[in-house]
Amino acid sequence: MKANRVIALIVVCCLSQWTAAEVDVEKVSTKIRDKYAEKQISKSTVLPPCQSCKALVTSFQKGMDRTARNKFDGGDAAWEEEKMGSYRNSEVRLVEIQEKLCSDLEKGEDQCHNLVEEAEHFIEEWWFKKQQDTDLYEFLCIESIKSCCPADHYGPECKPCPGYPDRVCSNNGRCKGNGTRKGNGSCACDAGYTGVMCDVCAISYYQAYKDEKVTLCSPCHVSCQGACTQAGTKGCLACKAGYRMDAEHGCLDINECFTDDRDKGPCGPNQFCVNNDGSYSCLECDRSCSGCDGDGPDNCFACSKGYFLKDNMCVDEAQYTRDRHVLFSRYAVYGGLTVATCIIFQNNHKIAFGIGLAVALYIAASEHLISQSNQNAGPKLPLEDVNM
Repeated sequence: MKANRVIALIVVCCLSQWTAAEVDVEKVSTKIRDKYAEKQISKSTVLPPCQSCKALVTSFQKGMDRTARNKFDGGDAAWEEEKMGSYRNSEVRLVEIQEKLCSDLEKGEDQCHNLVEEAEHFIEEWWFKKQQDTDLYEFLCIESIKSCCPADHYGPECKPCPGYPDRVCSNNGRCKGNGTRKGNGSCACDAGYTGVMCDVCAISYYQAYKDEKVTLCSPCHVSCQGACTQAGTKGCLACKAGYRMDAEHGCLDINECFTDDRDKGPCGPNQFCVNNDGSYSCLECDRSCSGCDGDGPDNCFACSKGYFLKDNMCVDEAQYTRDRHVLFSRYAVYGGLTVATCIIFQNNHKIAFGIGLAVALYIAASEHLISQSNQNAGPKLPLEDVNM
């Protein structure tokens, strides 16, 4: 019977391990499937035409970097260089680059491969005839395929952006369609700027500097409602809620917490108010308080049930009683040790002195440890309260 139980236990353990292994395999398989699906989605992602061409050029340049130090595979490199020409501009190197072209892209790999087939003759023309004279991106994407425009140009005809060449959108925005065959060339202004050329300060911003080439807009003070004329509170034309207009200083914070009648404050009956810039916060009083004007048991208007006021602080009655009993018991033990030492060793003063010194050191060490452990545990119970 015992042997059968052991065999059964072993079988159960093996089955549990196999089950766990199957679960782990299933989890791993799920992760692999998810990663594969994610990769397939990334490969099939369709990018804008110009971005796709840029990705192709980037991949090609990586291939050039990868093969920069390669040579012909034959044993006599010097002979091969002489008979076959330089590896640097050879067809062999071009083929090696094309073999891994687009495979390093995170998105749009399939689209890139299709583009390579369409642009293969342009790439070969650049490789053998134009490589020394022009950039691949410029030759392929701008001049040949015509999916991109030069920088600061837009649209099917690659028109210059507003303000070209030095002040495109006043250097305070971007030209829509910049560098592509898309867009209408209008300016999308940065935060704080508006207008056709992004040369006007938006609402809640003021003109900090302006000359023939530069317009600099800075944000108004946080207390301003809408427009302002200068930095700081004095520049506000109107104040936000939580502020009041002062003739000399501009918008000043309203202290919502200040009130002559604490019962009519903005917070609840067992909360206290904290003034913030332009607003206020209501925080809960300490649990020992019944109403308060600040955090902690020393800021209570009155003590909650189960607490009483001692030294201007609301103290837990139950905890205070326990502390009194512990304190009384502790000192009773110390006294008992002292008396016992005197009685036991009353005929040998040296031993009594030694034991008494040891007891004193024990008491001092105990009190020190207790003091350290309780220093953040609330108000300490005074020694005189033991006799209450």
